[in-house]
Amino acid sequence: MGLSKLFIALFVFQVLFPCHMSIQAAPANSNLFREYIGAEFNNVRFTDLPINSDVEFHFILSFAIDYETSGSPSPTNGKFNVFWDSDNLSPSQVSAIKSRNSNVKVALSLGGDSVGDGYAYFHPSSVDSWVSNAVSSLTDIIQEYNLDGIDIDYEHFQADPDTFAECIGRLITTLKKNGVISFASIAPFDDDDVQSHYKALWKSYGNLIDYVNFQFYAYDQGTTVSQFMNYFNTQSSNYNGGKVLVSFISDGSGGLSPQNGFFTACSRLKSQNKLHGIFVWSADDSKRNGFRYEKQSQALLASSH
Repeated sequence: MGLSKLFIALFVFQVLFPCHMSIQAAPANSNLFREYIGAEFNNVRFTDLPINSDVEFHFILSFAIDYETSGSPSPTNGKFNVFWDSDNLSPSQVSAIKSRNSNVKVALSLGGDSVGDGYAYFHPSSVDSWVSNAVSSLTDIIQEYNLDGIDIDYEHFQADPDTFAECIGRLITTLKKNGVISFASIAPFDDDDVQSHYKALWKSYGNLIDYVNFQFYAYDQGTTVSQFMNYFNTQSSNYNGGKVLVSFISDGSGGLSPQNGFFTACSRLKSQNKLHGIFVWSADDSKRNGFRYEKQSQALLASSH
C-alpha cells in the first residue's frame, strides 16, 4: 500500500472507530498530599499539622462505618455513623481549616479495619438497600461536615467481590452525580481477598475513582527501596491508569519507612514522572514526632511544581 493510501486508510479508520484509537494518558507527577486523621483519639487537630501552601492537601477523617455506635456494634446495612474523634475534628473545625487554607480539602474514609473489639465488615443485606441507605446517611454526614470526598477502606468482607463492586460503584456514582462529592479514592493493600474485591471495583468503576491510596506500609517491615519500586510497579499494573499514591506508616511498623529510604523511592518515582502523591497513616501517631515526615513529604511534592 502506498504511503498516501496508508494515511487515508488510517484517517478513515479513526473516524469510523474513534473509541478503539483512544489511549488513556498515564498520570504524571502531582503535588497531592493526604493524611488520615482521627481514628485513634489522640486529640490531634487539623491545626496541629504543618500545611505547605504549595501542595494540594487532603485530610481524611477516619472512619465513618455502617455499624451501630453501641457498646457491641453490629452492621446497619449502609446506615453510616461517625466513628472518628468528632470532639477535636468537628464540622466547625473542618470549615475553619478550609477557610484558612485554600489548598485544603477534607474527606471521610469508610470502613477501616475494626470497630469496637472486632473487625469492621462490609456486610450488605442487598445491593439496592445498602446503596439507598449509604447515599442517604453519607449525604447527611458529608453536608453536615462540609466535606469534599470519600475514601473506601473496607478491609474485611462478608460479600463477594461483585457485590462489593456494585455497592461501592453505585454509591460513588450517585454521590458524584448529586454533587455531594468531587473526588473518591480507594485504599487496598496486598492481600488476596482484599485485592479481589478492589480489583473487581476497579474493573467496573475505575473511571470514577480519582486516587488509589495503596497501603504500601502493609508490606513487611524492612522493605527495601528496590522492593518498594517493584511493589509500586505491580500495583500500578493492577490499577492500570490510576493515580497510585505512595505511603508510609507513622509508627514505622511496616513497609519502607522514611528512615530507611522512603524519600529515596519517592525521588526515583518523581524522576520517572510517576509520583502521583503521598499519603500517611496517620496524623494521630505522627503527632509524637512533630509531623517531621509530613513536612519532608510536602517539601518533596512542592519541589516538583
